Order: sequence, then structure tokens, then C-alpha cells
Amino acid sequence: MRLKLLLYIVGTLSLLIPSSVWAQQTYAIKGIVKDASSGEPLSYVNVVIWNTTKGTVTDSVGGFSISGVRPGSYRLQSSFIGYKPFVTAEFRLANKDFFLPIEMEEASESLQEVNVVASPFRKTAESPLGLRVIGFKEIEKSAGGNRDISRVVQSFPGVASTAAFRNDLMVRGGGPSENRFFLDGVEIPNINHFSTQGASGGPVGIINPDFVREVNFYSAAFPAARGNALSSVLDFKLQDGNKEKFALRGTVGASDIGVSVNGPLGEKTTYQVSVRQSYLQFLFSMIGLPFLPTFTDAQFKVKHSFNQKNELTILGLGAIDNMKLNTGMEDMSEKNQYILNYLPVIKQKTYTLGAVYKHYSGRNVYTLIASRSQMNNKNIKYRDNDDSSSDNLTMNYLSDEVENKLRSENVFHLPYVQLNVGGNLEYAEYSNTTHQKMFTTVPKEMNYQTDLGLMKWGLYATAIYESYNERFTASLGVRADASDYSSAMNNMLDQLSPRLSLSYRLYKDIYLNANIGRYYELPPYTVMGFKDNQGGYVNRANRLSYIRSDQVGFGLEYRPAAYLKFTAEGFYKHYDRYPMSVLDSIPLASKGTDYGVLGNEAVTSTATGRAYGAELMGRWYNYKGLTFIASYTFVRSEFKDGRNADRYLPSAWDNKHLFTFSGTYALPKNWDVGAKLRVVGGAPYTPYDVEKSSYVEAWDASGALYYDYTRFNSERLKAFTQLDVRVDKTFYLKNVVLGLYVDLQNVLNSKYKEQDVYIKTGRILNPEAPRSEQRYELKSIERMSGVLLPSIGILIEL
Repeated sequence: MRLKLLLYIVGTLSLLIPSSVWAQQTYAIKGIVKDASSGEPLSYVNVVIWNTTKGTVTDSVGGFSISGVRPGSYRLQSSFIGYKPFVTAEFRLANKDFFLPIEMEEASESLQEVNVVASPFRKTAESPLGLRVIGFKEIEKSAGGNRDISRVVQSFPGVASTAAFRNDLMVRGGGPSENRFFLDGVEIPNINHFSTQGASGGPVGIINPDFVREVNFYSAAFPAARGNALSSVLDFKLQDGNKEKFALRGTVGASDIGVSVNGPLGEKTTYQVSVRQSYLQFLFSMIGLPFLPTFTDAQFKVKHSFNQKNELTILGLGAIDNMKLNTGMEDMSEKNQYILNYLPVIKQKTYTLGAVYKHYSGRNVYTLIASRSQMNNKNIKYRDNDDSSSDNLTMNYLSDEVENKLRSENVFHLPYVQLNVGGNLEYAEYSNTTHQKMFTTVPKEMNYQTDLGLMKWGLYATAIYESYNERFTASLGVRADASDYSSAMNNMLDQLSPRLSLSYRLYKDIYLNANIGRYYELPPYTVMGFKDNQGGYVNRANRLSYIRSDQVGFGLEYRPAAYLKFTAEGFYKHYDRYPMSVLDSIPLASKGTDYGVLGNEAVTSTATGRAYGAELMGRWYNYKGLTFIASYTFVRSEFKDGRNADRYLPSAWDNKHLFTFSGTYALPKNWDVGAKLRVVGGAPYTPYDVEKSSYVEAWDASGALYYDYTRFNSERLKAFTQLDVRVDKTFYLKNVVLGLYVDLQNVLNSKYKEQDVYIKTGRILNPEAPRSEQRYELKSIERMSGVLLPSIGILIEL
């Protein structure tokens, strides 16, 4: 009934808009084509709209204009003798002319007279497998995605997710702390509001999708220039402001309302600015969640071209997050009561400011990136959420992470070989004031204050070779990193990270791809800065070191058409030196998908693990109105805990089977319909230690149950399935573009059985006993999740 009602509303609106105001105008796609190395304009380049014959040729100064184009989503294809053919990222032509710069790479000498077919499915010699390019339309119109890149990525092979209302990314069996994010080359610490400090997940993304041109998502074969990643790299490419005219775009979505503006600031400068304000608390209240998050975020980008050889980009991203507890719910379920028992009040502030200077000098491109990021995180918790007395305070956590980064990247285009070299220098500050009540076998209090400053540095180099007609490509790279945190981290040779990627065209459009490499990641600051009550850095004394992962991957790729690709890939990842919890004797790799903090505890760098599996994917891109991804992944993720050194146990991300089908279809009269079906295998879980949890002193310390880690991940949940459906309607009116959408998450209203929990009834079973022996009466609670979640969105562009 809800779906029929929402579709009726959209259909009625389309009928109410008279045909006399429908725009019949056409617009022009303008731009300039430049050499990617020298920045010089290229004359007489063929530029056409991809998958059509409509196009033009650049003039004597590299400019082009394709006129008479109706509003819609397009890509351009450029081709020129001596250069690699290129297909641009997808862009939107709305209610004004659009300006698009294109950079073309010079081909190797053996490619000068060879015709290579251009495709939107890009791959690089450095990352011939594990690289997926995601366009803005896939982000904006993905069913169930809520215009959030973290949810859209879950459609791709190898990416697991939790059934909870969160954006945690577990890629190829790795944990949520193993991912890295870049915004036009500037590293950002996380991409989610209310992020788990020390990991990366949260309920909703920070990045405004209106800014995004495309995303390069690496699940393997990470470029040497992108260090400190073990599972994935998300490299966001942002749009430039429109060089032609001012534009305004307003959005009202399922969780927020926002406005974006962009345009020219003179002949050489463009800008983009956006602000969003959430009303997520109303959505969470509607679906019966016991916490009410609100957020505000802002984003900007300014790009200035000094001349053909030099350009500067300045960008920023910031967020303010506040999460309140919904203690006044009228219908307080026992499930929600359990969550309210342990969930803290969370306040976060984050920002990143960055500048990217690029210089083109013939066969060399030099890039210098400087940035500063800060995350302020405050968690506070009172027993039974009663803040009337300071005696009820069980946790008061306040921390700051500040990172100042300088990175240099150089690309040299030499005969037959491309050489990439660079380095980075960083200074980080981590402060933490912690008061927390704990219970092991007796009640304890953790009180400490940290002010940690550390330097980090790294170097990398990669040599890339492409043979005749790109039949064979090879990339050999090396990276080395170090930190002055301790003697276990300050020698770059101890973190030497070699990697090799190969690709060979077996026959026509069939490729064999392979990669092998060693990768390192610095443990979270929460781990590095942890102190005991005497003020000593516990994990420094425990010889904490970089986490190491040796990875190998191989695959087949078949491209029967420019718009269609099939891949089959296998992978194996071995982990070493992973932080092992001293208290729980389990690796931190199995933590990090809940609100709060990961790693604020004593660890040793002794855990080992492995992840392995195979992925199948078919991808059809925007041909005859259809775009879809179908993928299946078999994955195993296993670690050895501190109690079973001789055998592997499943990690928390050992889902075994992942299947996704996600697609959209463009109907006549600017209608789009999309759907996503996702099946995720059941995750392992650790049973609770009910006896320990029932102690009054234990429960009062945390308000939560304690796990029985002697039975670490010995049980497994059932698989869950979810079907999302979305319908879009776009009206191209005079001087205005109006978009409406209906999005239904979990349209089948599927239920997911979670691990059962216990709540205290308030009755003490043995009040006459000494306090250390008193126990609460606990009541078992069955937990089921899954609800049909409808939403309507409005997008207006002026």
C-alpha cells in the first residue's frame, strides 16, 4: 500500500505540470582537450558523445562545442592519433551549457598507429584487477543507496555489510579499519557521520554526492601512492564548478535537506559549495530506534588555473554530529531498552582542509598536496542514563586526532615506461582523556590522559610498461613507511612494501590479470596512545608494530562490448602483526562495527589471520537505457586468537557467501526504475557469558553483556536478504530541473534474526550476599530486525 501511495503521488505531480512548461530547449557541451603531461591544448581531436555519432573536432586552441544536446546524462569519448582513446566520467546536462575539460595521455611509441577501443570500464597497469569505477548516476539513482557512496559500494563483489543501519565496509574479509579515503588526492580520515573512532563506519555518509564526478574503488592492487591500506581505497574525483554559468541545486532526501551552488569566479576560477542539515532523528524515531542522531555538514572546492601549466585546488569538508538517546520513547521495547543500557551519548566534530597544486612540464606532472584534518570525539555514559548524580558516571571519553600532511607525487612519461615517484611527511597529534568503569574479575576504573605527537614519513616508486597495442602491461612498485612512535616502527626497511601487477591479453577481448604485493598499515591512534593508570604507554612497551598483509590475486576479464564486462577473480590475503587484545585474547580485526571507540585497550602485535575467496561479476553500463551489476563472492575470513594458536577461527566478517544484483533502467519520458537484491551469508558471533554479566558490579560498570571469548565466534547467524526498489521521475522545465524519487528499502519486509540478548529486570537474586557476589536477574530477549522503509526525495536545479 505504501508503494502504491508513493508512486501515485509522483504520477499525480507529473500530470499536474502542464505540457506548456516542459522545456524543449537543447544545450551545448563545451570543453577543452589537453595533453595530460604538458597541459598543452590539442587541436583536431575527435570528440563525440559516447555510444553515438554526434560530435565535433577541437579547434586550434583545443576547444570544442557540441550543440543541440537534450538534457540528460552523458559521457564523451575523445580520440586522436598518438594518444590513448579516452571516455570521460559521466556528467549531467541539465538546464544550461556544460563545460568539461579532458586530459589525454600520450600513447607509447608502439601504439602510435594502433586503434584501441575506448571503454568506460577503465583499468590501469598498476591495478589491473580489483578496480571498479563508479559514476555519479550509479550513486544518485541506486535503489536503497540513499545517495550514499558507502551503500552503493556494497553492490560490488567482495564487499560485505552488516544488517544494522550502518555503513561499515568489510572488503574481501578485512575489517572496517582497513580502508582509506581520498578526495581529489587529499586524504580524509573517514567518510561517515558518527564514525567509530579507530575504524571507519557510521550510519550516514559525509560526502555530498552532488560534488562527486566518479569514484575509483580499489579492493586489491592498491597504488603505491596510496599507502596505509589493507582492504580498500576509495579515491573520490570531484566535479569542478561550471565554468559557464551559476547553478543552484537543492535536495530533500530521506535523511537530510541540502543546497549546493557552483559556478565561475572570473575566467580562471570555479567554485562549489554545499551545506546539508539532517533530520535523521525523525527517520530513526519512525522506525523505532532508541537513538536520535542529527548532523550538519559542509563542503567546498575552489579551482584556479594560473595558466596552461599550473593549477591550484583548495577544498574542505566538515561535519558536526550529535547523537541523543531516545529515553522518552512511548513504546519502549525490551530490545531498545538493551541498546539504551550501553549506548553512550556521542558528539563529534570533524574537518579536513586541503590544497592540491599541479604543474605540467612536458613529460612530467608534479603534484603537491598539503592538508590538515581533525576529529574531536566525545562519548559520555551514565548508569541507567541517570545523570542526576556523578556517582552514576560510567564513561567520560574525550579525544582529538589532528593530522598535518604533506605529499609529493611525480609522474614521468618516458619512452616505453612511465615512472611514478613521491613521498609524504606527516605530523599527528593525539590527545585523550578517559574515565571508564570496567569489570574483569573485579571492578576497576581506567583513568588516563594522553598527549601523543608523532612523525610519519614514506617514499614510493612505480615503473609501468605497456607493450604493443597494450597486449601486455606490467607495473613494479615499492613503498616504505616509518614512524617515530617507537624503535619497532622507525626503520623504513622494516615496512618495505613491494608489489607487482601484470596483465596479458590472451585473445581479442579476454585478459589475464594478476597482482602480488605486501602492504602495511599503522595501527589506530586509539591503540598507539593507550595508557595505563600510571601514565605509561602500554602498547609502546608491548612493541606495537605496523600491521602487515601479504596479498595475491589473479583473474580473467572478458569485454565482449564497450558497455559489457565479465570478471572472475581469486584472492588470498595473509595478515601478520595484527593487534591482539590482551584482555579478550581476540584480534581487533573482529571489532569495530558499533558506535563508540575501537582500540582503546592494551594489545600485542601477535595476531595472525587470512582471508581468501573468489569473485564473479557481470557489469552492463548504460546501453539502451540499462545499467546493472550482478556479483557473487565466496569469502572466508579467519584469525587465530590467543587461546587457539594452532588453528584458525572465523572472524566477525566470515560471511562466506555474498550475492548482489543492482540495476536501473531508463524508461521513456524521463522515468527511471531501479532495484537492488542483496543476499549476505550469516556472520559468526560469540555467545555471551551470562553468569559474568549477571554480577551487579559487572552490569553496573558497562550496562552491557560480556562475551564468552572462550567460545569465540562459535555460533553463526542465518543469512539475510533484502530487496530495495526505487522509481525516479525528472522534469526538464524552463530554467528549472525537478527530480522526484520514491525509494523503498526492504520492500519485502524481510526479517533478520540477530543474536539474542539479556536485560536486567531490576531484581537482585541474592540481596543478602556481599555486593561482590550479588547478581541481577536477567531476562532473555529475542532480537529481530528488518523493516520496510519508504522515502520520498526531491531535487531542484536552477
